[in-house]
Amino acid sequence: MATLTPISPDALTDKELEILRLLAGGHTVKSIAARLDRSEASINERLREARRKTGVGSSRELARQLDAQKIWDKNIDLSPGEPSAEEPSVPRRKGFESTKGKIAMLTLLPAAALALALTAGNVTPETGGTAQAATAAPLRGTPLTGRWSLDVAKIPEEERPRAVTIAFSPAPEGRWHTVVTIESPDGALQKAESTAALDGVAVPVTGSMAQIDSVSLRQPEAGTLVMTLGKDGKRVSTRVYTVAGDGRTMTETIVWAVEGMPDMVTTTFNRIG
Repeated sequence: MATLTPISPDALTDKELEILRLLAGGHTVKSIAARLDRSEASINERLREARRKTGVGSSRELARQLDAQKIWDKNIDLSPGEPSAEEPSVPRRKGFESTKGKIAMLTLLPAAALALALTAGNVTPETGGTAQAATAAPLRGTPLTGRWSLDVAKIPEEERPRAVTIAFSPAPEGRWHTVVTIESPDGALQKAESTAALDGVAVPVTGSMAQIDSVSLRQPEAGTLVMTLGKDGKRVSTRVYTVAGDGRTMTETIVWAVEGMPDMVTTTFNRIG
């Protein structure tokens, strides 16, 4: 495990801190650019400058260290502000882009799962909600059960972790046990663990991932799981996991909790157990 070196927020600008805060919360460069109305190139430039100032070689590691120091809890102005002349803005999209990639992605998602991705996860331990009986098939023996490893080669180098694994397994009373482990480029490990019913009711997440503290689950089909992650009573993201017909790969579709119409980010996991 890497040793944290205290980093002074005074070395960074408010905009650099805002970007790093979003990165620590699980966002990607693409989703940060959409949220702040900036280009991806400008976000990457800010991250490069922050790494140069602090001497930390990885943007995600820098964000993790700042998050561990509770930098965001201090009175720092992290408002996005207005676009500057050097940093052109990116207009927010008012609807889905009519690209072949988006259409293909939506076709891959079951209709029920997509609907849940847009509406699930508003229930948190703080707000409560109406529990509904889980209607999914028994977990044991479903395609989701097992261990999965992220295909990191498909992740942009700037955002690429060393490894990410997800393990799904059945738990007593028809619940679902999930363990997620992230290994950063420097070898530091983060882990999140939860046991939840498939009724959409949020339960606590334990472990060392400071960016999330709750999760809720739905399973519209045997090979599909809808997972919503939250922090401090607010939705962070909704993720739809869909296992391929051969059972060897699993697609993760992420919908971030951002203003306007969010992008859908997809990643691929390979079965390892």
